[in-house]
Amino acid sequence: MDLKILVVAASFVTLAALPSAARAQHDHAGMGHQMAGDHGAPATAMSGQAIEIAVTSDGFVPTNLKVKQGQPVKLVVTRKTERTCATEIVIKDQGIDRKLPLNQPVVIAFTPKKTGQLRYACGMDMISGVIVVE
Repeated sequence: MDLKILVVAASFVTLAALPSAARAQHDHAGMGHQMAGDHGAPATAMSGQAIEIAVTSDGFVPTNLKVKQGQPVKLVVTRKTERTCATEIVIKDQGIDRKLPLNQPVVIAFTPKKTGQLRYACGMDMISGVIVVE
């Protein structure tokens, strides 16, 4: 069941790049993601602005996202490891604080009202990423 949900979610996602090709092979094999090497280019949402985020032993993958202001965003966050303090995701500017159960996709939906950067982090604020709202 979880794999079906991930496959459906992945069909709505385009990842422009991942921080490391090795991480992409390990965490996203067979998911249809594009890789642009190790340049840290942000993942960009397609129509509907759905973006998949994995929590690995390296943190949130990808760490940089791009979305459009005023358009609904759906983050599909899946924690894939127990070796992390990122057992929840917090987006303070959006009033979001959600638990991330192991290997279960968590859908977080919101509509960014203004342009700029939205920071997201683990509950301890040690592991983080940025959503750039254009």
